[in-house]
Amino acid sequence: MSNYSNPVRRGFYPDPSVIRVGDDFYMVNSSFQYFPAIPISHSKDMVHWETIGFAVTNSEWLDLSSIPDSHGIWAPDIEYINGRFFITATLRLAGDNTSTDKVLRRQLIVSSDKAEGPYSRPTWIEIDNIDPSLFVDTDGTPYMAIAPGVRLARLSADLTRAESEPLTAWSGTGERCSEGPHVFFKDGWYYAMVAEGGTGYGHGINVARSRNLFGPYEPSPYNPVMRQKNPAAPIQRSGHGKLVQAQDGSWWCYYLCGRPNDGKFTTCGRETALDRVEWTSDGWFTVNGGRGPSEQAESPCLPAVVYEQNARDDFDSEELARDWQFVRNPDCGNVSLSERPGFLRIWTGDGTLGEIRAKNTLVKREREHCFSAETSLEFEPWRNGEQAGLVCYYSTTTYIRWGVCFEDGKKLILAVNRGDGEKVESKIVLGESNNRGRTGVYLKVVVDHQTRTFFYRTENSPWTKGGTVENCTFLSDEGVPAERKRHTGTLTGIYANNGGCGSRIPADFDYVSMTFSRG
Repeated sequence: MSNYSNPVRRGFYPDPSVIRVGDDFYMVNSSFQYFPAIPISHSKDMVHWETIGFAVTNSEWLDLSSIPDSHGIWAPDIEYINGRFFITATLRLAGDNTSTDKVLRRQLIVSSDKAEGPYSRPTWIEIDNIDPSLFVDTDGTPYMAIAPGVRLARLSADLTRAESEPLTAWSGTGERCSEGPHVFFKDGWYYAMVAEGGTGYGHGINVARSRNLFGPYEPSPYNPVMRQKNPAAPIQRSGHGKLVQAQDGSWWCYYLCGRPNDGKFTTCGRETALDRVEWTSDGWFTVNGGRGPSEQAESPCLPAVVYEQNARDDFDSEELARDWQFVRNPDCGNVSLSERPGFLRIWTGDGTLGEIRAKNTLVKREREHCFSAETSLEFEPWRNGEQAGLVCYYSTTTYIRWGVCFEDGKKLILAVNRGDGEKVESKIVLGESNNRGRTGVYLKVVVDHQTRTFFYRTENSPWTKGGTVENCTFLSDEGVPAERKRHTGTLTGIYANNGGCGSRIPADFDYVSMTFSRG
């Protein structure tokens, strides 16, 4: 038998929901303000995963353009019902004093006859809370479970509308932030699972059971069935889980977790872990024997199927690879793989990285605390504000950009936003101020835990250091305590915008490569 290491879905993949259909496993995760929305992953062996699609790919069906950071799509659930895949999730709206939103939250449901999609236009269930999941009772009646605790609303047979108000089946154990509800039926018992303790350090999973769907529920004597109790362990923040049964009858729990990066800073965000479920003689269960998350464990008894991780994207395909996502909805008229074959062309749009209105920032998840990323860029800025290059991105208030800019001449600029406004760390002049030729440059970032070092070179020249940013804790969920909602993780990629000058000029990226190390 072989072993696997947690997390099994590394990088920003929080709030996992997993199902098995035949010999195939499918997972969905929260995507917040990123688009396309709700990544759908596939696995044959429960350990190795690849993205096969998204639940919402049409921007006209889901407007995230004004969604604040860490709002948007929360806690999706996937189920297979009567030969069809259904995905539900919360759309968390702005809900602040400047917003016109009348509610904080709405629930969407999409469906498809294929796990990878395409999925139907979202149907909206007007229940103002979070973390919906789907459950079909033994008589075929579908329900939506939703927080706080486990509240159940009966759905129509086609799962397109609520036919009752949510009623509380189980309110949880009394711990704070009772959310992430799931219900399943086994051996005459209804089991209710909730995530409690808050989604940070101290997160956990509690369980109860009842002979009747609406209770009363008896809490498990083994609660919490999942929680990290060792503050020095390399895997923390363990909770919000769902059970799945493998082909051999064994049971497993997928749950979110976070890996601290030189302190209590989860740079990669909340990730997905896996542990075995053990059933007791009296019908309760524990996860990993109640020991908390495992670092390594024996793999499920399934043939390993390992998917290729795309370390380099040469933009030779007609479509973007599925590991790319845009920050909010893209402006499709300003991004092209066909305008210059072999290149990804992004035209500069309005705004800056520090503004929600900025378009076509294109990023991939950081999967490890040590990695390098590089790109080749051709760009001809000539008005102040025009810029394009690499970005290490957490939010509009926390990022690092390293790129070609026009600021009274062409320059390479390393700028950092630590949550208190953008500040320039270094400037390197690229030719005379009136030089209108296209600038070709290679850009690279090398990440070593909380240190990020940036390099550049031109054709046939060696890499030259452009600057180093120490103590990058601001690129984490916990990095800016004054910001209450920081739920995503850091992503790295490319961007182009005009800094507010109103121009539209092309930035051509020849490739992007990302190489990760678990060291």
